[in-house]
Amino acid sequence: MTVRPEGAPCWADATFPDLDSAKSFYADVFGWTFEDGGEAAGHYTQASADSGVAAGLAPPMPGTQDAEADWMLYFATPDAAATAGHVGEHGGRVVTGPMEVGSYGTMAIAEDPDGIRFGLWQSGSHEGFAAIGEPGTFCWAEVDTRNPEHADAFFPEVFGYRVRRMQDDTMDYAVWSLGDGDPLLGRAQMSGNVFPAGTPPHVGVCFAVDDCDRAVETTERRGGSVTFGPQDSPFGRMATLKDPQGASFTVINVNRTVGEMPEFA
Repeated sequence: MTVRPEGAPCWADATFPDLDSAKSFYADVFGWTFEDGGEAAGHYTQASADSGVAAGLAPPMPGTQDAEADWMLYFATPDAAATAGHVGEHGGRVVTGPMEVGSYGTMAIAEDPDGIRFGLWQSGSHEGFAAIGEPGTFCWAEVDTRNPEHADAFFPEVFGYRVRRMQDDTMDYAVWSLGDGDPLLGRAQMSGNVFPAGTPPHVGVCFAVDDCDRAVETTERRGGSVTFGPQDSPFGRMATLKDPQGASFTVINVNRTVGEMPEFA
């Protein structure tokens, strides 16, 4: 694994009221296998695809059993305390941490001014995703918000992103990158045809799959639901799903593309 630059997505995890059921579901959808960290680690469990560690799953912390299941994205930082300070300086807030997680690294949980929650990860022995874009691994992330101007200010101020907007009058979409590098994640203005009423702003996590329709069928068969899609696009065939415990995630087959790639400037 390679230590990723500051601001790059580096890890994703989710807390589930029923951890065993979550493991069974995601094993079916992604083919993941699992390694339970044991009682000392609060049964934090690493999920692995064929290419290596892909994500984390955990039971609720004591006193938080009623919290909804949801995926969280972590951004790499060489100094979690310093980045947490930048979050506060630019109108966000730190919810948890920074705190050391044994020899694995240092984490913090933060929110932007609109309440969009995300994690910070300063790697120690755990550097994050073993691979990106391989089947069953993290592929993309998207900040979904009703205040795109807020997100396009806050996150670049904290992480130094360059903002490039899609040249399309029908939707407000941007990608964020470090300098002239490849885009690291997207930012979308939430619309009613994609996001049900009442959906809070959030960071959506997307995993790569070999067959989008099969992932949709498996999700529905296992008691999950489809929020959007499946739909072809220039980026791949994708769908946004909810697992049986309500955690939302997106799947995409990047090898099945339809249409011309839009321009960004």
